[in-house]
Amino acid sequence: MSLFDLEPEVPHLSSKASNRGGAPLAERMRPRSLDELLGQEHLVGPGKPLRVQIEHDDASSMIFWGPPGVGKTTLAKIIAETTKASFIEFSAVTSGIKEIKQVMVTAAKASQLHSRTILFVDEIHRFNKAQQDAFLPYVERGTIRLIGATTENPSFEIISALLSRCRVYVLEPLKDEQVVTLLRRALADKVRGLGAMELTDDDDALELIAGYSSGDCRNAYNTLEVAAQLATADGSKHITKSVATEAAQKRVLMYDKAGEEHYNLISALHKSVRNSDPDAALYWLGRMFAGGEDPLYLARRIVRMAIEDIGLAAPEALHLCLSAKETYDFLGSPEGDLALAEAVVYLALAPKSNAVYTAFGAVQDDIEHTRAEPVPLHLRNAPTKLMKDLGYAEGYRYAHDEEDKVADMDCLPESLKGRSYYHPTQEGREKQLAARMEEIRRIRAGKRG
Repeated sequence: MSLFDLEPEVPHLSSKASNRGGAPLAERMRPRSLDELLGQEHLVGPGKPLRVQIEHDDASSMIFWGPPGVGKTTLAKIIAETTKASFIEFSAVTSGIKEIKQVMVTAAKASQLHSRTILFVDEIHRFNKAQQDAFLPYVERGTIRLIGATTENPSFEIISALLSRCRVYVLEPLKDEQVVTLLRRALADKVRGLGAMELTDDDDALELIAGYSSGDCRNAYNTLEVAAQLATADGSKHITKSVATEAAQKRVLMYDKAGEEHYNLISALHKSVRNSDPDAALYWLGRMFAGGEDPLYLARRIVRMAIEDIGLAAPEALHLCLSAKETYDFLGSPEGDLALAEAVVYLALAPKSNAVYTAFGAVQDDIEHTRAEPVPLHLRNAPTKLMKDLGYAEGYRYAHDEEDKVADMDCLPESLKGRSYYHPTQEGREKQLAARMEEIRRIRAGKRG
């Protein structure tokens, strides 16, 4: 007796569903065994961790983390088929807590009859904490084997209690040559693929589709299906590069303005600027533009780079970045994008200094970890007689009345006297500032002497 004999009203998706004639090509060509699977060799190659777990029928729950179209659902279905377990597929986009509880109760009944249940939850990161909590007792007891799929970093999106009970496997985008191999399989397969259409193709056409898919096999299959329809419609039954280009329309870029890839790309942009690599900086900027990033967010981050990594080595960089932001406001996209690109190139080539950034960090650390001392009396204003009588402003020396415009006077609190925060580099304009600081030290030392 299976889980579905117990509760027929619970929706499920059998492994045979992928063979139905009206299914998209990506669904029809879904691998049915590890031998058919292409890619993810680091997980399912001989002796690799996930393959060993599957071959030993390890009942542990797991999380598959990776971009779209790399085989997360496919692996879950292969595991269910290999282990002969009942398979229930949920989407966190459309399912709620009521459906989850119903499945848990049904799975508990099946467990009593020694029937195993695999519950596959796609987009599991979309479940809130309360919904994720509902899985815990059943995963803990082994009533269900949970397989979650997510495109977001599980460290941030999955509750720690559930994460500690699951193994996390990271899936990688397919390589272009792997995608081309899968496309050729689809063109040759007369049962599940497009073989019955007797299509021919140019090598560069399939390579273009693979390149435009950015490692997303589902997207590549969808594009191939459109290309096949176009080639059939014109009577040639031949997929050329121009046909593939028309089918692809626009490259698919992995990007989520609020997710993991957002932070990965802005990190790459910032670190390329810091490492004085204008080519890489321009590339990552272009990737973020192509992904639909808000240009004003990019402008803010570019201004931050000027402050953090360029600093006083080239103080004009800050003004240039602010001007780029104003230019974008004035022109908008796409003309204004070039102003931000210009700022990024300048920052990458400018001399670098994080001396002010480091100095201010040290100041904040001292403020956090030392007592908040009162302002020294000689630095206080004394607008009233009482304040003068209390010693306010006593000993203050007006720098403009001093020779060289430098007074021999301490301005830090007593406990921090002599503390040095700002240490200029020898880069760009900061080299002149370092020389000026040394000159000020000599003047003060001479007056003390």
